[in-house]
Amino acid sequence: MAKGDIQTAPGTGLVGKLTPDQKVLLKQMWAELLHIADGNTGALETAAETTAVAVPATKVNVGEIGIDVKQLRTALWNNILGDHPDSLLLRFLRARKWNVTNGLTMILKAFKWRLEDDIEEVKSKSEDELDAKYRGFRLQMEMGKSFVHGTDKLGRPVVYINVRMHKPSEQDPKALEKFTIYVMETGRLMIQPPVETACLIFDMTGFSLANMDYNFVKFLVQCFEAYYPESLGVLVIHKAPFVFWGVWKIIEGWLDPVVASKIRFTRSDKELTEVIDANHLPNKYDGGKDQYTYKYTPVVAGENDRFKDIETKNRLLDEWKGIMWKFEAVTKEWIQAGGKNASGRSEEEIEAERLNLAKELRVAYFKLDPYIRARNLYHRGEHPVLQADGTSIWTYSN
Repeated sequence: MAKGDIQTAPGTGLVGKLTPDQKVLLKQMWAELLHIADGNTGALETAAETTAVAVPATKVNVGEIGIDVKQLRTALWNNILGDHPDSLLLRFLRARKWNVTNGLTMILKAFKWRLEDDIEEVKSKSEDELDAKYRGFRLQMEMGKSFVHGTDKLGRPVVYINVRMHKPSEQDPKALEKFTIYVMETGRLMIQPPVETACLIFDMTGFSLANMDYNFVKFLVQCFEAYYPESLGVLVIHKAPFVFWGVWKIIEGWLDPVVASKIRFTRSDKELTEVIDANHLPNKYDGGKDQYTYKYTPVVAGENDRFKDIETKNRLLDEWKGIMWKFEAVTKEWIQAGGKNASGRSEEEIEAERLNLAKELRVAYFKLDPYIRARNLYHRGEHPVLQADGTSIWTYSN
């Protein structure tokens, strides 16, 4: 298969849906990433030494990227969460059109950003703690500037952004960035396999130039293009007024073609039902049947008391890490399958073990989750969305 075919083959490039060529490139990216995580900053000399199929080796200069190699493995697994580990690498490979050098460079830069910007902070701290550090963080939630509710017709969680509520001076810029990451990291928990992307609704009703924040738009674009690639399914710009079109001409020039291709404009509420089933669409929109009104539920006293149970936390962490190390070992065996250093087991047998370990990782992660992740808005209330086993349950009132 030619390189162009790898890029365009429909329905491929996902976990469990790889062409033979895509599998080889995924193996190469795993080989390079684990090679670096094991403390080797030089590139592998040839991919043929690592995989059963010869592919040109990558030429990533880890020193130029500037990531602390000692923290690479931590950044990798903190980013995987309860997903199949291949899913993360495949996002970056698809984003760079299956060029392993570019995909690896991209993921290492994303890991560096996560480490330097302390992305774990938005998961480990409560909303009150984040608000104390970043002025205006909790305000975003109290006013309902952005929230997640329900799924669209393709099963993607829907993030609503009420643009008219945004006033740049009402919060520190860093608070808005942290809130955005909070929504992204929380939203990731709501993306249920095999779904891999989210639906964003930018509600422009009542928008004026006073709501425009170019710096934030640049940050959001960077998130989707560089830090959370292949996470956006569709971005709907709803009811944009005439004054927005001058702004749009500026924003459009910042967008990667892939992101730009996922943007859709709707002028009427009825058009939203083409994306979101009427039974899932809040009835504030004409045609929506879900009697849902967003309301922020504050932090509940004692909801993070499991943080204090260090003994249980360490036990669960050790269990999760044990499976993680097994997954890495079997992945290294998978990389070698069919090559001169192959273990002797069939590739099918190794892949079956990897799949089972990925499932075990997910179970172990969500057992550990309440001991390392602060409970959030979507864990609370009479009908919490986020469940203890990692699933999401949406409640609709029709």
